[in-house]
Amino acid sequence: MKTLLLLAVLAAGLAAPGLAKADPVTDWNRTMVSALEAAHIGPQPASRIGAIVQASVFDAVNGIDRQYTPYHVDTDAPPGASRIAAAANAAYTALVALIPSQQSLLDQQLQTTLAQITDDPSKPGQSVLRGLAWGKTVADAILARRANDGLTAVLPPYISGTAPGDWQPTPPLFGPPLFRQFATMTPWAMTSPSQFLPAGPPSLTSARWALDLAEVQAYGSAASTVRTPWETETAQFWQSDTPVAIWNRVADDLADSHDTTLSQNARLLALTNIAMADAMIATFNAKNTYNFWRPVTAIRATSDPTWSPLLPTPSFQEYPSAHSTVSAAPAAVLAGFYGDNTSFTVTSANMAGVTRDFASFTDAVQQVEDARVWAGFHFRFSCEDGASLGTNVGNWVFATVAHPLHGEKTGQLGR
Repeated sequence: MKTLLLLAVLAAGLAAPGLAKADPVTDWNRTMVSALEAAHIGPQPASRIGAIVQASVFDAVNGIDRQYTPYHVDTDAPPGASRIAAAANAAYTALVALIPSQQSLLDQQLQTTLAQITDDPSKPGQSVLRGLAWGKTVADAILARRANDGLTAVLPPYISGTAPGDWQPTPPLFGPPLFRQFATMTPWAMTSPSQFLPAGPPSLTSARWALDLAEVQAYGSAASTVRTPWETETAQFWQSDTPVAIWNRVADDLADSHDTTLSQNARLLALTNIAMADAMIATFNAKNTYNFWRPVTAIRATSDPTWSPLLPTPSFQEYPSAHSTVSAAPAAVLAGFYGDNTSFTVTSANMAGVTRDFASFTDAVQQVEDARVWAGFHFRFSCEDGASLGTNVGNWVFATVAHPLHGEKTGQLGR
């Protein structure tokens, strides 16, 4: 019955205009980003969704051509199953389950994809039917694997400390810290949420603390006289979109500009998104381990009770910087594929006409670190430690997930 309904949707939409691209794997990744943006899904749940979708696409494609070790689904696809149909329906199935409000967008993209491989989507042939069925099977398995991963865990009330350095509720919301469940969520590739736990913030009597406190007080203030207009724009740029959206666009653009295969792109996007999901878990594990105060709390308590940051402070603990962590992780994966000294452009869906161009992944992560200080809600040491944490996670994912089975080099794609 589900197959008949799917074919009816495809047939009904055959005449609908589509935006066909060269590779359905990157097409569907862009569709995922569009669905996340349209549904206004925040960075934390977006990281989980991205990993579920791209792990599903990878295992669906890989189950047909067996180029790599599987992520989770270690069975063979039906003989002759279409890789394109499998990739499309794996993404479609996962996204409909996770972002049901965007089903019309997802229906249209499925129609577009199927129109690329069959003249009559209402009678697509056995290869396509087998691919569709296999893609759904894989996505259902990945969804089931993550069904009890801790996302909906009910946690005891948070009790704030009262000593200097303890996190306190911050303006404008003054609520308890959000997304605490990510601290203990089941990892994707890491051995535990605390596998790469950083050392923690510096002592409040140290020279490093004094230096970084002074920096954010000067450069991160809403009334700063030392922050340049470009630095202000940069802080706003990196806060205007989620890391999942930003880094998936980078990965898609690089995949489309290199001579890579459907299977290679499926692996690239799976590792990129698994790295971001584990980086999110790792950073919230650290945040809830150290429970460190935000600059607005520290500065108002020690020197300037009227101080405010350039941008609103996120409602969770400060150390380490999540954006630095969750940007460094995909940057490490992409550097593993293409080499660190790769040129690319970063865009945001919410700041039209503003871009940032980079000659290396290292440069991009450094700008993220700067941006969080200039925004006024992170200390420099938190950004540096977050970037190190994310790099460790990304390197771990690249080294342990989806190994080539037939002698393919693991990096330097398209070179």
